[in-house]
Order: sequence, then C-alpha cells, then structure tokens
Amino acid sequence: MAKPGHAWSRAAAEQGEAEEGEDPLDAMIARTGCLEQHRQLQECMAERQDWRHCQAQLRAFGACMARRQQRE
Repeated sequence: MAKPGHAWSRAAAEQGEAEEGEDPLDAMIARTGCLEQHRQLQECMAERQDWRHCQAQLRAFGACMARRQQRE
C-alpha cells in the first residue's frame, strides 16, 4: 500500500517542483515525537475514507500533541 501523503505536497509535485524525499509536514510532526500516531491516523483515513471511523487514532494523536505542548 502506498504511504498516504498530504494533498498540498502532491500538488506541488504535480506542478513540477522537486520533492526532496520526506513530506515537510511529516518531518515537522516527527520532531514532536508523534509521528507514529500521525501515521496510524493517516492509514485509518486512507482505508476508511471517513474520519468518524478513526476516532481512536485521532484521540491518540491529539493526546500526543497535547503532551508535547505541555512539555514546552
């Protein structure tokens, strides 16, 4: 299965801009320590096509990001 990306990064690639490997949003999220939760949410969204079916993943990602905010 192809790794889901972000629409704006795909649009940039389609316009002929060179992608330099990793999605910039993924790189930013990786620095938060919440990349695994984000990827699980992306995979659920790609599979289910409805965020309402991905509430557990959404809550896990939100909780991870909230913990990151509290540490700062």
